[in-house]
Amino acid sequence: MSLKSIVRDIKDGIGSVSRRGVEGKHWRKCTRSHIAPDVAVCEPVEQGRWANLPPELLLDIVRRVEESETSWPARSVVVYCGSVCKSWRDITKEIVKTPEVCGRLTFPISLKQPGPRDSPIQCFIRRDRATSTYLLYFGLTPSENKRAKLLLAAKKIRRATSTDFVISLLADDFSKASNAYLGKVRSNFLGTKFVIYDSQPPNDVVVQPNSSQRFHTKQVSPRQPPFKYSIATVTYELNVLRTRGPRRMQCIMHTIPISSVQEGGTAPTPTSFPNSDEKRSFVAKGKEPVKVCNASVLSSSLATTPSCEEPVVLKNKAPRWHEQLQCWCLNFKGRVTVASVKNFQLVAAVDPSHNVSAAEQEKVILQFGKIGKDIFTMDYRYPLSAFQAFALCLSSFDTKPACE
Repeated sequence: MSLKSIVRDIKDGIGSVSRRGVEGKHWRKCTRSHIAPDVAVCEPVEQGRWANLPPELLLDIVRRVEESETSWPARSVVVYCGSVCKSWRDITKEIVKTPEVCGRLTFPISLKQPGPRDSPIQCFIRRDRATSTYLLYFGLTPSENKRAKLLLAAKKIRRATSTDFVISLLADDFSKASNAYLGKVRSNFLGTKFVIYDSQPPNDVVVQPNSSQRFHTKQVSPRQPPFKYSIATVTYELNVLRTRGPRRMQCIMHTIPISSVQEGGTAPTPTSFPNSDEKRSFVAKGKEPVKVCNASVLSSSLATTPSCEEPVVLKNKAPRWHEQLQCWCLNFKGRVTVASVKNFQLVAAVDPSHNVSAAEQEKVILQFGKIGKDIFTMDYRYPLSAFQAFALCLSSFDTKPACE
């Protein structure tokens, strides 16, 4: 039996088990006439014929599938392997590596893990002005014949004194009560400062809530509201009369220590999402306690040295003035084709005392630019994750009357 036929049988088996479960529930509901006590009934889970494979054979099958299906949508087969049963899921999680190691995105948690060190992960963003949504897709550029893989979605919400970009895993669900909610980006009134919030503590670190937090008076539930963790701050330099050239931005990544860009350093890498019940038990109208996570919190959990407590600071790469074109230019290596005030490249801003090599300082960590009407490219690499990179790019979409 070929590998493709095995995978096809696995997908068909998962679908048939799901359909039989739904049909069985509907039939029992329609035929039973007696009254039963209202108790929870634990229905046995049908594992299927693939659940009892020898571990050696199972390991070989999943490894071959993971190595052969390297790009989306074909890589969805790897996700199917992790959905068969517990034994398949454990083997799949063991074989699939983080984006930093393999350079591929597989599971949703991959969006919170740092990108590869050698080459960037290339994505593009599609803006919908009518719905104020921004969709992040995996791939070089949008294609009419090929359906792109949706990674993240954001919705712009204007308020009286600020603007919020709510980030979700789904393009049609931006509720904070949803398991798809990942975080948000909030700006000040002038659009010069943005704070990026994560819905979970970084690197699975348990952070104690602030007991002095005051809750909203309209909160009607005694349950604890959700916590939002400040993971980064983006600041745009004031440039009211455009006398200072293009935009200048600085990003302080509170959860990434400076050691991550030093030789042999590592960036925080979460391994799973928190329990959905603990993460989502709240009332939407309640205020969210804010907890600022910084590199010192991570250093205690990673047993790092005190010198690593300083966070990484990113700055936009200075463009050069082109005399013939009479405009500011950056080398985007063909990934950006339309001039825009939103275009930027971010590099690490380090001091000589940090002992970071010159090559590492020149390496572009995040690149964002326009290629068409409402279409933008986003290329990111280590130590940023897709979530962090997307949030930084969202700050460029907001109106900045004091910066341009």
